[in-house]
Amino acid sequence: MPIVQMANLIPVAKTVGSNKMVPTISIPYPLGDPSTSKDEQWKLRYYRVGVALEALTMDVKEQTVFKVRI
Repeated sequence: MPIVQMANLIPVAKTVGSNKMVPTISIPYPLGDPSTSKDEQWKLRYYRVGVALEALTMDVKEQTVFKVRI
């Protein structure tokens, strides 16, 4: 079953054997930043979940951390 680990602690995700990883923002707010507007938070979530969904479609042979812009 293909999965993507969205994590802010990428070294831990690598240690436990995740093969597809998308970086998140922080431990208490992995896909948001309460100091920004709701619109900015929505854009961030939409983009990062999109990166994760795209990662699901890719075939990887080794551990891969997918780059994020925002």
